[in-house]
Amino acid sequence: MNTPLEGVTILDFTTALAGPYCTLLLAGLGARVIKIENPRSPDTARGNSPYLGADGLKAVRDRDDDVSLAMLERGRNKWAVTLDLKHPAAGAVFADLVQKADAIVENFSAGTADRIGIGYAQASALNPRLVYTSISGFGADAQGSSQNKAMDTIVQALSGLMLTSGHPGDPPVRVGVPFGDLAAPLFATIGTLAALMQARATGRGQQVDVSLLGALSALVACEPFDAMQRTGQAARTGNAVPRLGAFGVFACADGHVSICAPTDAFTAGLFAAMGQGDLITDTRFASRDQRVANSPELYALIEAWTTRNATDDVVRALEAQGVPAAPVRNPAEAMRDPRLLRRGETVRLAHPVHGDVGEVHAGGLPIRMSASQVGFDAPPPGLGEHNNAVYGQLLGYSAEKLQALRDQGVI
Repeated sequence: MNTPLEGVTILDFTTALAGPYCTLLLAGLGARVIKIENPRSPDTARGNSPYLGADGLKAVRDRDDDVSLAMLERGRNKWAVTLDLKHPAAGAVFADLVQKADAIVENFSAGTADRIGIGYAQASALNPRLVYTSISGFGADAQGSSQNKAMDTIVQALSGLMLTSGHPGDPPVRVGVPFGDLAAPLFATIGTLAALMQARATGRGQQVDVSLLGALSALVACEPFDAMQRTGQAARTGNAVPRLGAFGVFACADGHVSICAPTDAFTAGLFAAMGQGDLITDTRFASRDQRVANSPELYALIEAWTTRNATDDVVRALEAQGVPAAPVRNPAEAMRDPRLLRRGETVRLAHPVHGDVGEVHAGGLPIRMSASQVGFDAPPPGLGEHNNAVYGQLLGYSAEKLQALRDQGVI
């Protein structure tokens, strides 16, 4: 089957996580993503521990062909070329690349791309149909700000996310998954695809501008934390969501279980699983409003039951009553779920040379299509691996010109 983005060429001027995750998604949808790196200062992800090598996983690189797991994951299905954008001769190469491209994705600090001559104005002048996606901490228009650079922990702090988890009075909680660095590329991918559709219809490209702070704040705002506080409800409620009734994470004899019973029917099933079906007629718990008002007593009853039983037994009892429930798993267990592996939503990573040597799992592309092929089937490229293919075949440079560019340090 064809891929959804077959024939689309994207120039990838991104590093670290937020930008490369956006271009990873686009590559998984079938775009030809050309990752462009400085030959002397490549993507910092290439040097992120841990590494995978011939002898498996390791914390420190000790062989030339050891590959960072970050690059193994984020570099899949991409092509790689080298180009020193600060070299005086790089501008002509950049111009040739842009005229062959449908889109650019970059995640420089705001204003940096313009200063080095690859900003939206310069690129769109070369190719008016070009879609130019910028991912930055605070937006492409933040050049004058005293704080112009951001990483995930910074935007977690500024977005309010750190004060949504935990209990009232607890110190801020940094969420372990870098949601700021992952939310922004999701929105950037959506924006890029929408702009590509419009460019095909109108013949004009545009800039897509996504900020980490804006993306994460928009997700935090999906929960009414501010409204809850103003109406006297606690915004931080630990592992429970009392405003939804019996809804939270409870300790078991050997672990923890997540139970979601926000409706009367689910609550009746929960009480039946507990062997206390008559509680559904108890005036404290007969409606959701009453369960919310009496949540301390409700949660105490539930946990008195769960703590006496093994997690698997609790889950089976709840499933038998049709109540949504699941054991709390660690990431290693979760990544190996046969359902996820079968659907390609998680996958095993292979070393480009040595193959499947470390039993390493990573995220796949959690999108399935009935008439298109999507996902990752190519390992990450080495630094500059596709210089000949891109510069020689796509741009038509002669072998002599390529060698001259190498000798001058342009590529």
